[in-house]
Amino acid sequence: MITALDHLVLACPNFAEAIRDYEQLLGHKPVWETSADGVASALFAVGNTALEVLAPDGASAAADSLRAITASGAKLTSLVYRSDDLPEDHRLMTRRALLPGEIAAGTSMHTVTGAERKWTRFRIPDAKMAGVKTFVVQPESVLAPPVATSGAVMALDHLVINTPNPDRALANYGVRFGLRLALDRTAEQWKTRFLFFRLGDLTLEIIHRLDAAHDPAADDAVWGLTWTTDSLEAAHARLSSNGRNVSEIRTGRKPGTQVFTVRDGTQGIPTLFIAHALR
Repeated sequence: MITALDHLVLACPNFAEAIRDYEQLLGHKPVWETSADGVASALFAVGNTALEVLAPDGASAAADSLRAITASGAKLTSLVYRSDDLPEDHRLMTRRALLPGEIAAGTSMHTVTGAERKWTRFRIPDAKMAGVKTFVVQPESVLAPPVATSGAVMALDHLVINTPNPDRALANYGVRFGLRLALDRTAEQWKTRFLFFRLGDLTLEIIHRLDAAHDPAADDAVWGLTWTTDSLEAAHARLSSNGRNVSEIRTGRKPGTQVFTVRDGTQGIPTLFIAHALR
């Protein structure tokens, strides 16, 4: 069934700028690059998922759509889950009224090497997942991350989704989509309700601000990313030496963690680096 977050999609207005930013942020180069139908794409693989950077690269309807989406800046737009039995997931999600689209085949060719990737996938209508573009994919093979140097990103610890309606999120991600709810916690000191869904070895952290006015029918939004590394100190030094504006290393909200914030060079995406105490 669904086994991992295969990748998440960052739509950007300028491809070269976004690649430069994320090569520096993650500490390694993309493992796959392609261009088709007026859209350029690069995949940065880490240990448990990948980040796909998309940007308009020509004249096409797809490129025009991306330009409209990114007119005010880059956005995290899509979550793409990996399945080990796509037809069965399609059947199950149909029974759960998620109205999945037809299963379709896809291919991609590397712009430099000419290598080819293949997969099958289907899409869940945006309205069924509260505005978050959602796909389920079964790739023929999974892209391996590059060998990382000390201080480079090793994995995605968690991604943050803002919701105006936590009960809807519980139903969508837990009951209908089948992800494991690890924690449902209200923290009055931060005026926030947290829902933690585990998928493989990363977390979807869905947050609801208790001190804000909400339209419960409004969309959810993928908001921020938290990355892990083998050495928080080395990552901090690496980014500082590259001229990044980074905060001091501080104690994280979760017991036994340390974090720092990256304030620029993220295409506007709220970004943390985190280290967990050894158990």
